[in-house]
Amino acid sequence: MNVGIIGMGSCIPDKVLTNQDLEKMVDTNDEWIRTRTGIQERRIAEDSMNTSHMAKIAADQALKDAGLKGEDIDCIVVATVTPDNPFPSVGCLIQEHIGAVKAVAMDVSAACAGFMYAMVIGKQFIETNTYKNVLVIGAEKLSRITDWDDRNTAVLFGDGAGAAVLSQVSEGRGILSFELGSDGRGAKHLYQEKNIVMNGREVFKFAVRQMGESCMNVVEKAGLTKDDVDFLVPHQANIRIMEAARERLGLPVEKMAATIKKFGNTSSASIPMAITESLKNGKIKDDDIIVLVGFGGGLTWGALAIRWGK
Repeated sequence: MNVGIIGMGSCIPDKVLTNQDLEKMVDTNDEWIRTRTGIQERRIAEDSMNTSHMAKIAADQALKDAGLKGEDIDCIVVATVTPDNPFPSVGCLIQEHIGAVKAVAMDVSAACAGFMYAMVIGKQFIETNTYKNVLVIGAEKLSRITDWDDRNTAVLFGDGAGAAVLSQVSEGRGILSFELGSDGRGAKHLYQEKNIVMNGREVFKFAVRQMGESCMNVVEKAGLTKDDVDFLVPHQANIRIMEAARERLGLPVEKMAATIKKFGNTSSASIPMAITESLKNGKIKDDDIIVLVGFGGGLTWGALAIRWGK
């Protein structure tokens, strides 16, 4: 069975926090942020907008794009490290919102690699004929756990959500291969106490190596070469890390999704948000081979090779 994405959606909060705004809040400046991260602005959800609210907007868009209704969804998997509350899961809140009365719902915690984990979970359920349609969402309100006095992390994070509907697709299309990984020895380098704590140097070294390796691994597992890859959608963490993955695949700049400039790092939401933007801009076309790759706290990582289309 071929499992792929048949619908996409996203939620982009209205409030914009620019580098110039941050200059007034913490000891930093626009040039320092841009040259080290590639970020110029990020979106911040209003106090009244929780993670589930953003996830609902993205879910509604994805269902409309897929031509499905809530009752058609059999399973909901939400990747998030910022749920509204420890329980109930954001997945259950989405289930109630879309009216997916027969669906099972759950959350997955794998930080910025969470969307990759959720996609693989959905894929396996469909391949085993357990469920037909799976709604996968990455949603984060990182502004709630960001230390706005820490210039090393305050400049990085934003809020948002992205959603994908997984289902059976035509022969040769869909998810061709995947890789997931975890290394708990690196947990001390990126974690949450009250707010996000990060050893930027160690995370950078890990990410540059792992993103490139994972890209090549899923390409090889799919029986392809890097010359077959048409487009790269990396986790939007840092432009230098993203560029390292792009160069490993030998892709030109225009063949990589780069929404970090205006959205910052939205953790598990960054890849589905970037896919949605790339589709809107006509950068992803039917039968394109695209590689999705992410890494996050845990340390965790994941990648997918997909032949796009229904």
